[in-house]
Amino acid sequence: MQLTVRVRPGSRRGPLVEDTADGLVVHVRERAVDGAANVGVVEALAGHFGVPPRDVEIVRGHATRVKRVDVDA
Repeated sequence: MQLTVRVRPGSRRGPLVEDTADGLVVHVRERAVDGAANVGVVEALAGHFGVPPRDVEIVRGHATRVKRVDVDA
């Protein structure tokens, strides 16, 4: 399934996945430096959906806060 998520890098609340009226919001502690936040997003979503991290892939938005993610559930 493909999802659109909003990412909050450098968040003290992370790792946390919230389901809001606007969609999923992923809070990660990692900063958006050298792809560290993307790794945190993949790990947080994998934990949220109960799948291994290899089954979560960022399809679009590697350098933005709004990302399109594919989850093989």
